[in-house]
Amino acid sequence: MNVIVFGINHKTAPVNVREKLSIPDKAIPEHIRLLKGKAPQVIEEVILSTCNRVEIYARVQDVKQGVEEIKKFLCDYHEISRDELEVSTYVYALEEAVEHLFKVASSLDSMVVGEPQILGQVKTAYKAARELNATGSVLNNLFERSFSVAKRVRTETAIAENAVSVSYAAVELAKKIFGELDGKTVMLIGAGEMIELAARSLVSCGVKTVLVSNRTYERAVSLATELNGEAIKFDDLYDELKRCDIIISSTGAPHFVVKKELAEKVIGERNNRPMFFIDIAVPRDIEPTVNEIDNCYVYDIDDLKEVVEANMAEREKEAKKAEAIVHLEVSQFLVWLNHLEVAPAIATLRKKAEEIRLSEVAKTLRKLDSISDEEKESIEKMTSAIVNKLLHSPIVSLKKEAEKEHGPEYLNTMRKLFDL
Repeated sequence: MNVIVFGINHKTAPVNVREKLSIPDKAIPEHIRLLKGKAPQVIEEVILSTCNRVEIYARVQDVKQGVEEIKKFLCDYHEISRDELEVSTYVYALEEAVEHLFKVASSLDSMVVGEPQILGQVKTAYKAARELNATGSVLNNLFERSFSVAKRVRTETAIAENAVSVSYAAVELAKKIFGELDGKTVMLIGAGEMIELAARSLVSCGVKTVLVSNRTYERAVSLATELNGEAIKFDDLYDELKRCDIIISSTGAPHFVVKKELAEKVIGERNNRPMFFIDIAVPRDIEPTVNEIDNCYVYDIDDLKEVVEANMAEREKEAKKAEAIVHLEVSQFLVWLNHLEVAPAIATLRKKAEEIRLSEVAKTLRKLDSISDEEKESIEKMTSAIVNKLLHSPIVSLKKEAEKEHGPEYLNTMRKLFDL
């Protein structure tokens, strides 16, 4: 059974090459239909296109010819040269193809190991192909298995439990300081992408109010609107700090925006209720000595990166456990795949043997005109029993060997021996 993956991803090509092959969601159905029409070797197909990868999963009649048809289609459709395509793409067949999909669905092949988005993207790609009747029993089973594998990885390992981005690390630290974040107020000083991501994560964890202050007030209003928050004029920043439990700052200012003296005043006005400062600016916005004040907690970009690196190390440990799950699941899928091929092969063998038997019995009976119907029936039963007994051992062995790694080779040998 020839299952292949033809693809390009963040490991094999830069974004300027990947974007040439990128396929918008709306164009996926057209892509599937065109590939089906221009690649007769392709029996089943699923196309996965994300910002980090474009992959075609296919069941093909012949691996080499199937890959050639896919290459030609992609070069023609995307107007990319053969050399540029081949230098950046990869091809996996059978076991490697199955393993690759299981790793992709389980986020073991992602830029950030353990990220949850890829599984949803794989499910969407499979759904689109299935709705167009572009999949069959093999890819249907393969993709359904990949979802089960991903679930096992999530359930049986802690691969997704540790934050591995600066923004999420900030949220993780906030939870450690405050416990629950329900009802907390966060202040954004500046309006950069990183603090926006952290703010969105805090809101999803229950932060009640978001205040946004920026030197460009219009930008503060824009971001506050997106976060359903409140824009604060930069000149009013210091008066508003006493309302805030969490302050995320990234202004690019050449001096400290929040100094120790101000922080001491604010914490006093808050009756010593804790304040968490996340300083992701370079140079820093929060004076480091603020951390010396009771109930003031300051983390800068290096502190957050240390958390990220520690969490990455933990994810790598969990990834090894996940890979063990994947390898086991690959073996089990290959057993199913081998059995899928064995059944037709056995049927073909029995049919050929029966045709030979019937032909030889007919020749013999033509020479024995005087025998009775009972004797003819006895000859039929005898020859049928001989064929069944001769085929019994090869068929039992074939079923047994199909469950092993060399099952496909064993099957091919049988086909050659019996000229199937």
